[in-house]
Amino acid sequence: VLQGERTALNILSRASGIATDTQTLVGIKNLNGWHGEVAATRKVTPGFRLIEKYAVIVGGGVPHRMNLSDMTMLKDNHIWACNKSIGDAVRKVRSACGFSNKIEVECQSLEEAREAANAGAEVVMLDNFPPSEAKEAARKLKAEFSRGLTIEVSGGLSRETAAEYFSEHVDVLSFGSLTHGYGPIDFSLKIATVEGEAVC
Repeated sequence: VLQGERTALNILSRASGIATDTQTLVGIKNLNGWHGEVAATRKVTPGFRLIEKYAVIVGGGVPHRMNLSDMTMLKDNHIWACNKSIGDAVRKVRSACGFSNKIEVECQSLEEAREAANAGAEVVMLDNFPPSEAKEAARKLKAEFSRGLTIEVSGGLSRETAAEYFSEHVDVLSFGSLTHGYGPIDFSLKIATVEGEAVC
């Protein structure tokens, strides 16, 4: 017990901090009657991903992708590598991964989101949009693409600003802070004696 005490407490402290922050955001979501999901992002501690993602689940959130094989996500660097064409990037990925793998595209504008959806992306991420612009873009995209397009909003979201993004047209809010900006919860382990025997 003593050999593993600090390691166990450190893991419990960090995981509990993540679960608590996630539960707080889920509580804000429920209080406002929002239908969408509170999600983590890929910003996890190297070697600690499974524990951090599990802590998000315990807190009532969703882990987003557990690994790169869960869903293909195209970011700006991928688009640049495909001659700056979102459509070309989506088509190349689709030809490689087939019909069974979802494709998400990180978009910086409504025009990019439209291009991604037109090319066949199932998930569009509105990245670093102000609240009003994100909600308006989501409304327009849902009206134009009624085949089940998922709208995710990400980039700079926090507990304080989350409610500003709630909308019937937004399906997912993803928070990098859940796995890299959380406050650890303090835990301690004490050994006591019961009838002369040491117990933890």
